[in-house]
Amino acid sequence: MTRPLDGVEVVSLAVNLPGPLAAARLAELGATVTKVEPPAGDPLAAAAADWYGALVAAQTVVTLDIKQDADRGKLDELLETADLLITSMRPSALAKLGLAQPQERFPRLSLVEIVGHADDPEVPGHDLNYQAVHATLTPPHMPTVPVADMLGAERAVSTALAALVARSRTGVGQPYRVALEEAAERAGDAVRYRLMGPDAILGGAFPGYGIYECADGYVALGAVEPHFFMGALAVFGADGTHDAFRKAFADKTVAELEALAAAHDLPLNGVRTPSTGK
Repeated sequence: MTRPLDGVEVVSLAVNLPGPLAAARLAELGATVTKVEPPAGDPLAAAAADWYGALVAAQTVVTLDIKQDADRGKLDELLETADLLITSMRPSALAKLGLAQPQERFPRLSLVEIVGHADDPEVPGHDLNYQAVHATLTPPHMPTVPVADMLGAERAVSTALAALVARSRTGVGQPYRVALEEAAERAGDAVRYRLMGPDAILGGAFPGYGIYECADGYVALGAVEPHFFMGALAVFGADGTHDAFRKAFADKTVAELEALAAAHDLPLNGVRTPSTGK
């Protein structure tokens, strides 16, 4: 079956998480992706080997020291036919490599540059830092999902697709920048606009949307829409309060509650924890 990006060539110099995630998604859409890694490799491979392996499974991984003339020449050969270049280094490092405006040498090539901060992309940071300043953390607990990295990766993908559309009109590639802190800021909108967070409607204030303890674990009830909420009240004999749901769930197992939910078309699932996966 033909995929949307069949025939599109991508070269990625990006290591860690956002770039590899974006490159993997482009490969899923049909792009041919060449992942260029430094001699030391991608730190993601050491931190999460299985995830790294899954992300690069559909890509060609080559090792090049692009600071050396011979290997830089090999990179240029890849860029000659590439449609997209993904990077995740500081702009100053990219400029030293002569890749800040790659379309000047490779006219059809668009750059998707993943940086940390939009205002000053030279400032160092990682997912934890971006989440810290946009209210998506609950100290002292560490986050269980790298929100900024994952949303930033999707932003990089949408930017790459937009770049291809723009080039189809002009015939010339352009440089684009994706800031991970901006992705974290958009995630923080859920707290800023009081949809999520302590005592917000979807942060625990509404009884139909919450996590409840049961006989052998916890369940997540997502009965937001009126028909789901009314259905939950009827099935579990609750009066619509937190306490009523707690009592209704307390003596039932996760399996029993999931079976009831499935039988009555209700959005309820057992909670799988990061430590156990079940």
